[in-house]
Amino acid sequence: MIKVLFICHGNICRSPMAHYYFQHLITTRGLAHRFHIDSAATSTEEIGNPVHPGTRKKLREAGIGCEGHRAKQMKKSDYAAYDYIIGMDSWNIRNINRITGGDPEGKVFKLLDFTGSGRDVADPWYTGDFDVTWRDVQEGCGRLLNYILEKERNI
Repeated sequence: MIKVLFICHGNICRSPMAHYYFQHLITTRGLAHRFHIDSAATSTEEIGNPVHPGTRKKLREAGIGCEGHRAKQMKKSDYAAYDYIIGMDSWNIRNINRITGGDPEGKVFKLLDFTGSGRDVADPWYTGDFDVTWRDVQEGCGRLLNYILEKERNI
């Protein structure tokens, strides 16, 4: 089982968008049985809150549900539990490494690193522009899935 954890600051906007979109990608490709997908926050600010309405709207427009999601914080033990820990921006990566104590196994990535751009995923909390975030997440998740499948094929 391949385990992927998506991380953002509050686990209500970007990481759940990536979580549920990635779940949709693997389900539509018949790969859901090979993966476990989840998301979490680096902060405690939104713990227990549902997905932001802007993210819910973008997912709903794509026919993707996120019902029942509640924000939770990443734990140090998540490092051992997941194969890929995907942060949405550089600040998330710093906080992930702070929580985990580092990345000795090379499991921590920024989502848009897989696109070759290395940019941060646009944060709609500040911009209010969920369309840009949606495009970033779609591109990053598609490339991440290709990366994982290529890597698994070569193992």
